[in-house]
Amino acid sequence: MTTMLVILILVFDRVPNRRHAMWKTNVRTMANFIRTQRNRVKPDVERIPNLVAILAEADPARREWARKSLVVIGRPAVPLLIECMSDHRRQVRWEAAKALGSIIDPAATQALVEGLEDDDADVRWLSAQGLIALRRRALRPLLLALLARPESDWLREGAHHVCRDLARTKMCREVQTLLKALDEHEPQVSVPVVSYAMLVQMQERDIA
Repeated sequence: MTTMLVILILVFDRVPNRRHAMWKTNVRTMANFIRTQRNRVKPDVERIPNLVAILAEADPARREWARKSLVVIGRPAVPLLIECMSDHRRQVRWEAAKALGSIIDPAATQALVEGLEDDDADVRWLSAQGLIALRRRALRPLLLALLARPESDWLREGAHHVCRDLARTKMCREVQTLLKALDEHEPQVSVPVVSYAMLVQMQERDIA
């Protein structure tokens, strides 16, 4: 975007017509705004490690402030938040799952899928909510996990949570079959079969 603005400025500078005076001013203003925003983002990015460290503190208000600050920063904070999802401290994992669910970055999908098998029920629930927010982008990693670990009760429970919500969207037909398999008497048998079939369909659709 900045390169295009520079080109526009150069073009308008060579046009003497007064009609372009306003355009030249607007383009310069926009370029200055982008440069200002970039300068403001850099210090925020540098704060990420310190904000992540606060997620381990005992004060819940401080943890909430740090989490919300990380959400505002957005995608640059995702890698460290993903690392937090495997932290031995429950509160750190909870804050990380909550933040990732708000940022909604596909890069966090795998960490959220793994969060469905967390020892803590609240972390599992937040991980499911994060996957629901990702909608269709969460489906393939979730199916791969179900195919690999169909015996995991927590994983199947989380998948059911995710699919139940996704079934209320336009993805209804895609997940109804998986929901039925998850509800069967022996889901550890039926779920891998359905998951594989859905993955094949998705692959064929991507190729087509």
